[in-house]
Amino acid sequence: MPYRLLLVDDEPLILKGLKFAFEQDGYLTEEAHDGEEALEKLAASQYDLILLDVMLPKLSGIEVCQRVRETSDIPIIMLTAKGDDMDKILGLEYGADDYITKPFNILEVKARIKAILRRLNRTSSAAPQESHELEAGGLHLNIANLTATLDGRAINLTAKEFDILKLLMSNPGKVFSREELLEKIWGYEYMGDLRAVDVHINRLRSKIERDTNRPEFILTKWKAGYYFAEHQ
Repeated sequence: MPYRLLLVDDEPLILKGLKFAFEQDGYLTEEAHDGEEALEKLAASQYDLILLDVMLPKLSGIEVCQRVRETSDIPIIMLTAKGDDMDKILGLEYGADDYITKPFNILEVKARIKAILRRLNRTSSAAPQESHELEAGGLHLNIANLTATLDGRAINLTAKEFDILKLLMSNPGKVFSREELLEKIWGYEYMGDLRAVDVHINRLRSKIERDTNRPEFILTKWKAGYYFAEHQ
Protein backbone atom coordinates (compact mmCIF):
# COMPACT_ATOMS: atom_id res chain seq x y z
CA MET A 1 0.00 0.00 0.00
CA PRO A 2 1.44 3.44 -0.91
CA TYR A 3 2.52 5.79 1.85
CA ARG A 4 0.25 8.76 2.50
CA LEU A 5 1.85 12.18 3.06
CA LEU A 6 0.24 15.36 4.34
CA LEU A 7 1.89 18.42 2.77
CA VAL A 8 1.32 21.63 4.72
CA ASP A 9 2.41 24.96 3.22
CA ASP A 10 0.71 28.25 2.36
CA GLU A 11 2.65 28.70 -0.90
CA PRO A 12 0.68 27.11 -3.79
CA LEU A 13 3.73 26.72 -6.05
CA ILE A 14 5.67 24.84 -3.38
CA LEU A 15 2.70 22.54 -2.72
CA LYS A 16 2.24 21.93 -6.44
CA GLY A 17 5.91 21.02 -6.87
CA LEU A 18 5.98 18.75 -3.82
CA LYS A 19 2.77 17.01 -4.82
CA PHE A 20 4.05 16.35 -8.34
CA ALA A 21 7.43 15.09 -7.13
CA PHE A 22 6.02 12.70 -4.53
CA GLU A 23 3.21 11.34 -6.66
CA GLN A 24 5.77 10.58 -9.38
CA ASP A 25 7.40 8.29 -6.78
CA GLY A 26 4.13 6.56 -5.95
CA TYR A 27 3.14 8.39 -2.77
CA LEU A 28 -0.41 9.46 -2.06
CA THR A 29 -0.55 13.12 -1.01
CA GLU A 30 -3.02 15.56 0.46
CA GLU A 31 -2.54 19.28 0.99
CA ALA A 32 -3.30 21.75 3.74
CA HIS A 33 -2.78 25.50 3.35
CA ASP A 34 -2.82 26.62 6.99
CA GLY A 35 -2.40 25.22 10.48
CA GLU A 36 -6.09 24.78 11.22
CA GLU A 37 -6.72 22.88 7.98
CA ALA A 38 -3.76 20.63 8.76
CA LEU A 39 -5.23 19.66 12.14
CA GLU A 40 -8.65 19.08 10.59
CA LYS A 41 -7.20 16.72 8.01
CA LEU A 42 -5.14 14.89 10.61
CA ALA A 43 -8.27 14.37 12.69
CA ALA A 44 -10.18 12.99 9.72
CA SER A 45 -7.57 10.75 8.03
CA GLN A 46 -4.49 8.64 8.69
CA TYR A 47 -1.12 9.66 7.25
CA ASP A 48 2.35 8.13 7.37
CA LEU A 49 4.30 11.42 7.50
CA ILE A 50 3.74 15.19 7.66
CA LEU A 51 5.83 17.73 5.77
CA LEU A 52 5.05 20.88 7.74
CA ASP A 53 6.04 24.49 7.04
CA VAL A 54 6.95 26.59 10.08
CA MET A 55 5.36 29.84 8.86
CA LEU A 56 1.63 29.21 8.37
CA PRO A 57 -1.56 31.29 8.64
CA LYS A 58 -3.94 30.78 11.59
CA LEU A 59 -1.68 28.35 13.46
CA SER A 60 2.08 28.17 13.03
CA GLY A 61 3.83 24.95 12.15
CA ILE A 62 5.33 24.90 15.64
CA GLU A 63 1.83 25.04 17.17
CA VAL A 64 0.58 22.33 14.84
CA CYS A 65 3.55 20.14 15.72
CA GLN A 66 2.92 20.63 19.43
CA ARG A 67 -0.77 19.72 19.09
CA VAL A 68 -0.04 16.66 17.00
CA ARG A 69 2.48 15.40 19.54
CA GLU A 70 -0.19 15.44 22.26
CA THR A 71 -1.85 12.44 20.62
CA SER A 72 0.39 11.03 17.88
CA ASP A 73 3.97 10.01 17.13
CA ILE A 74 3.58 10.36 13.34
CA PRO A 75 6.88 11.48 11.77
CA ILE A 76 7.05 15.24 11.18
CA ILE A 77 9.58 17.06 8.99
CA MET A 78 9.55 20.84 9.39
CA LEU A 79 10.22 23.24 6.52
CA THR A 80 11.66 26.60 7.51
CA ALA A 81 12.58 29.59 5.35
CA LYS A 82 14.20 31.45 8.23
CA GLY A 83 17.92 31.67 8.76
CA ASP A 84 17.37 31.83 12.51
CA ASP A 85 18.31 28.49 14.07
CA MET A 86 15.84 29.07 16.91
CA ASP A 87 12.83 28.13 14.78
CA LYS A 88 14.54 24.90 13.76
CA ILE A 89 15.47 23.97 17.32
CA LEU A 90 12.02 24.90 18.63
CA GLY A 91 10.50 22.58 16.06
CA LEU A 92 12.64 19.73 17.33
CA GLU A 93 11.88 20.54 20.95
CA TYR A 94 8.15 20.32 20.27
CA GLY A 95 8.53 16.90 18.70
CA ALA A 96 9.54 17.29 15.06
CA ASP A 97 11.74 14.50 13.76
CA ASP A 98 13.73 16.65 11.38
CA TYR A 99 13.85 20.01 9.61
CA ILE A 100 14.81 21.20 6.14
CA THR A 101 15.65 24.80 5.27
CA LYS A 102 14.09 26.52 2.25
CA PRO A 103 15.04 26.75 -0.54
CA PHE A 104 15.51 22.98 -0.55
CA ASN A 105 16.65 20.35 -2.99
CA ILE A 106 13.72 18.02 -3.69
CA LEU A 107 16.10 15.06 -3.89
CA GLU A 108 17.24 15.77 -0.33
CA VAL A 109 13.63 16.00 0.86
CA LYS A 110 12.85 12.67 -0.80
CA ALA A 111 15.92 11.07 0.74
CA ARG A 112 14.99 12.15 4.23
CA ILE A 113 11.39 11.00 3.88
CA LYS A 114 12.48 7.63 2.50
CA ALA A 115 14.94 7.18 5.37
CA ILE A 116 12.29 7.86 8.02
CA LEU A 117 9.69 5.62 6.38
CA ARG A 118 12.26 2.86 5.82
CA ARG A 119 13.22 2.99 9.50
CA LEU A 120 9.58 2.76 10.58
CA ASN A 121 9.00 -0.14 8.22
CA ARG A 122 12.01 -2.00 9.62
CA THR A 123 10.68 -1.48 13.13
CA SER A 124 7.16 -2.66 12.32
CA SER A 125 8.46 -5.76 10.52
CA ALA A 126 11.15 -6.65 13.05
CA ALA A 127 12.04 -10.31 13.26
CA PRO A 128 10.57 -12.27 16.19
CA GLN A 129 13.96 -12.62 17.86
CA GLU A 130 14.18 -8.82 18.02
CA SER A 131 10.80 -8.56 19.76
CA HIS A 132 11.95 -8.34 23.33
CA GLU A 133 12.17 -5.96 26.24
CA LEU A 134 15.06 -3.88 27.50
CA GLU A 135 15.16 -3.02 31.20
CA ALA A 136 17.42 -0.94 33.40
CA GLY A 137 16.76 0.70 36.75
CA GLY A 138 12.98 0.68 36.44
CA LEU A 139 13.04 1.82 32.80
CA HIS A 140 11.41 -0.69 30.44
CA LEU A 141 11.43 -0.61 26.65
CA ASN A 142 9.16 -3.03 24.79
CA ILE A 143 10.60 -3.46 21.30
CA ALA A 144 7.63 -5.41 19.97
CA ASN A 145 4.96 -2.96 21.12
CA LEU A 146 7.08 0.21 20.72
CA THR A 147 6.22 1.25 24.27
CA ALA A 148 8.22 2.54 27.22
CA THR A 149 7.53 2.76 30.93
CA LEU A 150 9.36 4.15 33.95
CA ASP A 151 8.44 2.58 37.29
CA GLY A 152 5.30 1.25 35.62
CA ARG A 153 4.25 4.65 34.28
CA ALA A 154 3.81 4.92 30.51
CA ILE A 155 6.16 7.30 28.68
CA ASN A 156 5.03 8.85 25.40
CA LEU A 157 8.00 8.75 23.01
CA THR A 158 8.18 9.84 19.39
CA ALA A 159 9.53 7.35 16.86
CA LYS A 160 12.94 8.98 16.82
CA GLU A 161 13.13 9.19 20.63
CA PHE A 162 12.25 5.49 20.80
CA ASP A 163 14.98 4.62 18.30
CA ILE A 164 17.59 6.65 20.19
CA LEU A 165 16.67 5.05 23.49
CA LYS A 166 16.63 1.57 21.97
CA LEU A 167 20.10 2.06 20.49
CA LEU A 168 21.59 3.40 23.71
CA MET A 169 19.91 0.83 25.98
CA SER A 170 21.03 -1.99 23.69
CA ASN A 171 24.65 -0.88 24.11
CA PRO A 172 25.13 0.14 27.78
CA GLY A 173 28.41 1.91 28.40
CA LYS A 174 29.13 2.43 24.69
CA VAL A 175 29.69 6.08 23.79
CA PHE A 176 28.05 7.29 20.58
CA SER A 177 29.23 10.54 19.04
CA ARG A 178 26.62 12.92 17.67
CA GLU A 179 27.77 12.05 14.15
CA GLU A 180 27.25 8.34 14.85
CA LEU A 181 23.79 8.96 16.26
CA LEU A 182 22.85 10.99 13.18
CA GLU A 183 24.04 8.20 10.91
CA LYS A 184 22.38 5.38 12.84
CA ILE A 185 19.10 7.07 13.82
CA TRP A 186 18.48 9.48 10.97
CA GLY A 187 19.71 6.94 8.47
CA TYR A 188 21.35 9.21 5.93
CA GLU A 189 24.14 11.74 5.57
CA TYR A 190 22.65 14.53 7.62
CA MET A 191 23.04 18.05 6.22
CA GLY A 192 21.73 19.95 9.23
CA ASP A 193 22.98 21.08 12.60
CA LEU A 194 24.57 18.54 14.95
CA ARG A 195 22.70 20.31 17.75
CA ALA A 196 19.62 18.42 16.56
CA VAL A 197 21.03 15.42 18.43
CA ASP A 198 21.44 17.46 21.62
CA VAL A 199 17.85 18.66 21.36
CA HIS A 200 16.52 15.13 20.97
CA ILE A 201 18.66 13.86 23.85
CA ASN A 202 17.48 16.70 26.11
CA ARG A 203 13.86 16.03 25.21
CA LEU A 204 14.33 12.31 25.83
CA ARG A 205 15.95 13.00 29.20
CA SER A 206 13.02 15.20 30.20
CA LYS A 207 10.77 12.17 29.72
CA ILE A 208 12.80 9.32 31.23
CA GLU A 209 15.02 10.85 33.90
CA ARG A 210 13.67 11.12 37.43
CA ASP A 211 15.89 14.18 37.93
CA THR A 212 17.15 15.85 34.76
CA ASN A 213 19.83 17.65 36.78
CA ARG A 214 21.25 14.28 37.82
CA PRO A 215 20.59 11.89 34.93
CA GLU A 216 20.87 8.19 35.71
CA PHE A 217 20.18 6.71 32.30
CA ILE A 218 21.56 8.82 29.44
CA LEU A 219 24.94 10.27 30.34
CA THR A 220 27.35 12.58 28.54
CA LYS A 221 30.98 11.78 27.85
CA TRP A 222 32.63 15.17 27.58
CA LYS A 223 33.77 15.95 24.03
CA ALA A 224 32.88 12.40 22.96
CA GLY A 225 29.13 11.86 22.93
CA TYR A 226 26.32 10.12 24.81
CA TYR A 227 25.98 6.69 26.41
CA PHE A 228 23.52 4.67 28.47
CA ALA A 229 24.63 4.04 32.04
CA GLU A 230 25.34 0.46 33.02
CA HIS A 231 22.89 -0.70 35.72
CA GLN A 232 23.26 -3.67 38.02
